[in-house]
Amino acid sequence: MVTGSGDLTAQLSGFAASGHLMLPGFLPADLVARLTPEVDHWVDSGLRQRSIDAALRPAEVAPPERVELDLEAHGELAVFPPLLDLLSHPALLGPSLVFHYLHSDRRPANGPGKSWHHDYEQRPQRHRDAPMVHALPYPHGLRPSLGPLAALPGSHRTVAEKDALAHHGTAVLPGERVIGALPAGSTVILHSALFHTRRPPAPGAAAATAARYLIDASYCRTGGEPWPPVTPYWRQVLASGRRRGLGAEHRPGLFDAAPFTEYVP
Repeated sequence: MVTGSGDLTAQLSGFAASGHLMLPGFLPADLVARLTPEVDHWVDSGLRQRSIDAALRPAEVAPPERVELDLEAHGELAVFPPLLDLLSHPALLGPSLVFHYLHSDRRPANGPGKSWHHDYEQRPQRHRDAPMVHALPYPHGLRPSLGPLAALPGSHRTVAEKDALAHHGTAVLPGERVIGALPAGSTVILHSALFHTRRPPAPGAAAATAARYLIDASYCRTGGEPWPPVTPYWRQVLASGRRRGLGAEHRPGLFDAAPFTEYVP
């Protein structure tokens, strides 16, 4: 079981091969403390479900009146300077990058897993010419009773549909890396084409009494072909970042719409 990150320089030099980084305790405690009630509000108010329904059934469900970037701490997280500085490293996205989307969730104690998948947005999947990355902050960390994250190092270099490994469910795959123990505020960086799975709590683990908090933020390298948006109200999301002036001083183009195509269901 992975419990530490090793040297960040070594991780960066190996990112092209592995497709992931581990950053234990990456977020400051005060930001984590403010993120937690915002995640609770996002879930308990029904805004999270509304955002999902609006993406799946746009003809029937209007977009939520607020998006995650409208939440104070979530907006700060999206432009957290150490995160953006790291993503600007040549081994990841480089200096020309754009915000893609942010999702926030609280999974119930002893909740189910999620089958093997990747999150690289391309229709159809045909190349890996430009990188997209997902930053996965775990405000409360990870432990076996919450269900580990497993990733398949190197799988981002194979062009495949998102669900190409879904028939395996959450089963153990040869060569996988299990990330099951991380302190609060830890963040995992994945190349978005890296196959990964959320496992249910490990057999024999103590029964979970706490929820599993996860925020999922996506960023893309710009300068190549445009990227497809993931929701029909993607312009509303980017406009929220611009309206709030998030990152405007140092990242004035972070919430530009130009690097994206129109939404296609």
